[in-house]
Amino acid sequence: MSLAPGPADPPGTSRSTSATIQPNILRYLVVVADERGVDLRPLLKQMGLDETVMRSAALRVSYRQGSAVIRRALELTRDERLGLRVGAAQHLTAWGLLGFALMADDTLQHAIKTGVKYQNLSGAMVMWSAGVGEEDDAFVLRADLPDPAMDPAVATFLIEEAFASVVTLSRLAVGPAFAPREVEFSFPPPRRIDLYSALFRCPVRFGAPANRMVIDPAWARTRMPGRDPVSYTSTLETLDAQTASRRDQQDLLEVLEISVAQSLPVVPSFGEQARRHATSERTLRRRLADCGTTYEALVEGVRRERVEQLLLRPELTLRDIARRAGFSDERALRRAVRRWHGTSPVQLRERMVRGAGHTE
Repeated sequence: MSLAPGPADPPGTSRSTSATIQPNILRYLVVVADERGVDLRPLLKQMGLDETVMRSAALRVSYRQGSAVIRRALELTRDERLGLRVGAAQHLTAWGLLGFALMADDTLQHAIKTGVKYQNLSGAMVMWSAGVGEEDDAFVLRADLPDPAMDPAVATFLIEEAFASVVTLSRLAVGPAFAPREVEFSFPPPRRIDLYSALFRCPVRFGAPANRMVIDPAWARTRMPGRDPVSYTSTLETLDAQTASRRDQQDLLEVLEISVAQSLPVVPSFGEQARRHATSERTLRRRLADCGTTYEALVEGVRRERVEQLLLRPELTLRDIARRAGFSDERALRRAVRRWHGTSPVQLRERMVRGAGHTE
């Protein structure tokens, strides 16, 4: 069977780089960075994510925000295995109702499938898929990146964090003896593999065709200690309602992002967007607040993505890029890039070109 995400996947398994997610990874990233003597709070505050905001259960952050924080954390901590540490620090309670549903589920395998189905509510930044493989009914969990062209360091962090969190949460649920049969990573071998062996306690392979975790049938069929069919069913009803609401919110964000992207270098006013949606400005502002964002933040995200795309085109000058992205002049562009990346457009271009060359 194929485990690759696609049209046949259950509702809620799709992933878009324009989507918004729960900031669970960032919350744990702050804790782990603190332990390594790095304070990420000034960076988060600079992005409009101060401590009060980060404690909000309704908060959603964009992939661009999440990736930017992760990239900067990797630079500041100089810890190439930061993803493993963040994944190993997690607990099911951080997932809210979804975590409760997993604890009340029947078996470990079914709990993982439930997590895959409702992954858009978990704060995952990868695309999960799962099923029974062809190898003696072993249970196989696969993680794919939402954008294969993303920064390689961020991509490695996300995959490491994803599998480390699954192993950690599985041990918390069914016992500390849990270990997969094998784990496969698509990225090249790191300089040190002892951290992988210590965490996963199984053979780990690098340079594989896909990112996979293989779980023996005996572990997959292990009963969850807190299983409760009534609690599980009632919790799923709430999760289904949340999923439907999130889908409506995501549709709104994608429509607005496309509208802004197609209009650049001119940015439609908020009033114009409200008229296009046949609603009042107050209602549209409230709907965006329900999504955990604002129109200004959405516009900034689209501009940022446009600038990053244009910087990869060497024939364009900074003046060209500023004009095409809707900035008044080069100085405004420089200020924006400094705010987003903590560097100049020229330095960012050099870094991105090197990164693009590395992934080809």
